[in-house]
Amino acid sequence: MDEISTEWVAEPELDDPAFVEGLPGVGHVGKLVAEHVVEEADSELVCRIHSEHFPPQVTVDDESVAELAAAEIYAVETEGRDLLVLTGNHQAQDNVGHYRVTEAFLDVAEEFGASDVFALGGVPTGELVEEHDVVGSVSSADLKDELAEAGVEFRSEEPAGGIVGSSGLLVGLGGKRGFDAVCLMGETSGYLVDPKAAKAVLAVLEDLLGFDVDEEALDDRADEMEEVVSRLQDMEEGPSPGDEDLRYIG
Repeated sequence: MDEISTEWVAEPELDDPAFVEGLPGVGHVGKLVAEHVVEEADSELVCRIHSEHFPPQVTVDDESVAELAAAEIYAVETEGRDLLVLTGNHQAQDNVGHYRVTEAFLDVAEEFGASDVFALGGVPTGELVEEHDVVGSVSSADLKDELAEAGVEFRSEEPAGGIVGSSGLLVGLGGKRGFDAVCLMGETSGYLVDPKAAKAVLAVLEDLLGFDVDEEALDDRADEMEEVVSRLQDMEEGPSPGDEDLRYIG
C-alpha cells in the first residue's frame, strides 16, 4: 500500500465549492457537523483517502464486510454554496502523517477549484457549557470581519496551545497554498460528545455559506446527551452518608 492513496468514486460538477472538514476531535464537534450535513443534504461520495498513517484497523459494516480505515470526501449540493465535506473515523497517528494527509485533503479541494476551507472542531473549556460560543482562527486577518458578523468570536491566544491535527493544519497549510482558510470551534467541556456545540458551529457555517439543513437529528442527540449529563450530575451530587454510616468496615 502507498503512503497515501486516493480512491476516486465519482467526479461531480461543482460550482465554486467550499471545502469543509469534520474529523474526530474535541467533543467530536466537527465530525458531528460534517456527518449531519452529509446525511441531511443531497450528498455523493467523491473519494476515499487511505494512508499508512491511519490506525492499523478496519471497520466492519452491517454485512460483516471489512473496509480499511479511510477519510471520505462527499460532494454536497445545497441551496447556497456547493460543498466538499471531509469526514471519517480517524486522524493520522503521527506528526509527519498529519502533514502528508492534510496536503492530500487540500489536493482534492484544489482539484475541484475550491478557494475556501472551513475546518470544524471544538475548543475545550474544562467545564459544562450552557451557551456555546463559536471561536475562530483564520489564515488571514482580512477574513475576520465577515466571520465576526456571523457571530464568530476571536480571542487572543485562544485556544491555548493552538489547534492540533488536521483542523489546524488545514488553516496553516491552506493559507500557504492560497486558500482562504478558517477554523470554527464550538465551546465544549471536552469530556463528552457535544451535539449542542456542533449545532452552534453548524449555524455559523450555514450563515456563511447560505444553506440550511434540518437540525432535528442534532436536537435529538443533544436531548440524549442532556439526559446523560443530568444522570452524571445526580451521581456526583448523591446523598452524603449519615453519621451511622461512617463506621469502620473490616
